[in-house]
Amino acid sequence: MEAFDAKLTTWRLLNSEIHDAAMNMAIDEAILRERVANKVPNTIRFYRWKPSAVSIGRFQNVYEEVILDNCEKQGVEVVRRITGGGAVYHDSHGEITYSVIVRKEDLGAEDITAAYSKICGGLIKALELLGVKADFNAGDYKNCPNIAINGKKISGSAQCFKRGAILQHGTFLISVNLNKMFTFLRVPWAKTCVELVNLAERKITSVNKEMGSETTVEQAYSSLVNGFQNALDIELSEGMLTKEEDETARLLNREKFSSKDWTFLGKV
Repeated sequence: MEAFDAKLTTWRLLNSEIHDAAMNMAIDEAILRERVANKVPNTIRFYRWKPSAVSIGRFQNVYEEVILDNCEKQGVEVVRRITGGGAVYHDSHGEITYSVIVRKEDLGAEDITAAYSKICGGLIKALELLGVKADFNAGDYKNCPNIAINGKKISGSAQCFKRGAILQHGTFLISVNLNKMFTFLRVPWAKTCVELVNLAERKITSVNKEMGSETTVEQAYSSLVNGFQNALDIELSEGMLTKEEDETARLLNREKFSSKDWTFLGKV
């Protein structure tokens, strides 16, 4: 396969995908590998999770972050990401997840924070198109950068960097059910679920909550596509995974992300 000319301003769009947790993470890594090899263009992918899942950061301890019994009882999958950051509940109905896979030089960002800021600009613009004003929060040594509305998080993101290429993926909350979320996420310092949910109400929000009305998945997708095009000054052209990406994703799904050794120990 010929190397892709990264100088083009057209990026590939992979839109409206729905997979289980292991396959979603496998696809993201497969694209990253092919982008490192310069065999595919810079890519933005929007996807959802079926069934709902909890993803944990690359270096987290699953037993400390996830209430595994509740996940098993309610059919919620658990997967370890290759990116850092904290544990996240991905609801099959209330969230769109985005991933951006790009060569660092094409993004024009000098450091990690600048890369986060530039990519998150697409989310901020998407929210603006929906009629909601959001701000970039650079985070700190404990928290990855995120997008907030009046101090309440509406999108969290995580990154990994490999041989000149960046994978950044994160959430875009259309709606949020905090009682359900904290049925699966373990927060050791919280004495009761009620206490935890009351605190989360002051720290987490969603598109529907901010707009005071129901936003469809289609409306959210459209705003995200247009938001990223506007913020990154690119054109998104719908495409598909290459044969190599698909084969790599299937292999990673089977041998890595579906593996208990990876999920529980962080190794394969």
